[in-house]
Order: sequence, then C-alpha cells, then structure tokens
Amino acid sequence: MEKLKQIAVVLCGSGFKDGSEIHESVAVLWALSQHPVQVQCFAPDAPQANVVNCLTGHVAPMEKRNMLIEAARIARGQILALDQLKVADFDAIILPGGFGAAKNLCDFAVNGANGSVRADLQGILEAFHARHKPIGAVCIAPALIALAFRHKGFDLTLGAAGSAADAVVALGHRHTVTRADQALVDRENKVVTTPAYMHDDASLHEVFEGIRKAMASVVALAS
Repeated sequence: MEKLKQIAVVLCGSGFKDGSEIHESVAVLWALSQHPVQVQCFAPDAPQANVVNCLTGHVAPMEKRNMLIEAARIARGQILALDQLKVADFDAIILPGGFGAAKNLCDFAVNGANGSVRADLQGILEAFHARHKPIGAVCIAPALIALAFRHKGFDLTLGAAGSAADAVVALGHRHTVTRADQALVDRENKVVTTPAYMHDDASLHEVFEGIRKAMASVVALAS
C-alpha cells in the first residue's frame, strides 16, 4: 500500500481581507484530497494584524481576532498551532493566499520588499527548503516566499505584472506572468506558485483549476 504523503497547510485567519482567503484555502484542501496525502492545517496562535469588515472593507479598530481560532472555521476544527509543526513529519508545505498572508504571516502589505516573515514561519520555510521539500504558495503568498528567500533566484508568479511583481524581482527572484488557471513550477527549488485571486476578475473555476494544477505539482515533487 502506498504511503500517504504528509502535507502541512498554513492558514492565518478566515477571510480575504484580513486572513486566509476562504475560496483559495478550500480549493487547496479540495485539490489535495484527490491525491494519496494526509493534510494537517496549522495557524499561528496569535492575534491578526487587524480585523476587516469584509462587507464594507473597513477596518474594525476595536475588534481583535486570533488567527488559530478563526482559521479553525476553515479547517473544521482540525488545526494545530504553528509552533507544533515539525518539519521532519511533513513532505511539503502549502500557503494559501488572502490579504492576511501579507499582513499576518509577513509584513509585505506594509513594507513590500523591505518586509520580513514571521520568525517562526521563516524558520519552518528555511527548514523545508534545506531538506529539499516542496513549498506551494497561492495568490499573494509567493511574495512571502520571495521575502523568506531573498536573492535565491526562485521562479515565482503573482499573476500579472505590477508593483507586487516588481517587489518579487527586487528581492532577487524571477517573475512570470500567468493566468489564474495556471501554475508555475520551479523544479530546481521545488517551489510551486499560482496567482488565484491576484487576478481580481478570475472566475471561481479558474482559481480552482490553477490551484488544482499547483497542488498536483507539489505532490509530485514531494519525495
């Protein structure tokens, strides 16, 4: 019987304005479910950078939410704190998008190419890469990968050209323009990216298709 590959998925809340994008997160879990893998979700047990009313788009300055508790909504309660993620136990790691990935897991949303990744996640990503284990990133999350691995020359995509793509290049990587239904595979570095809702007008099936391709590639690269 084929051994199940172990995949870690890192979330950071629930909602496209301030946490993990729900469509993308579900698409990641849906796509992975089509392969012989076992998935474990993680999220930092810490406050979100802020809370945004996703109906109005306005920040709720007095409201506080915990990334782990909010992400448990997506994971149906099957989620662990990020500090429990042991790299040796997993074959690959996936980061769905959502603005929270650029605000909670790093500060790219505020500082762009001058930003940094959460110290705990930075260490985890470095350990996966050092062990030649694949890393998948969706939507804005490839910018986080660019921050985590400055000047490593990864092939990454954020979809269209623009300021975010320019920041990826400034960080010492190559950026490729792609559609929402495409995935970019950097086989040498075992990094797989797909733009999803970086294309604001992308249809749901295009987002799911791009993520399906990306997850298939991550699983194929996992040893």
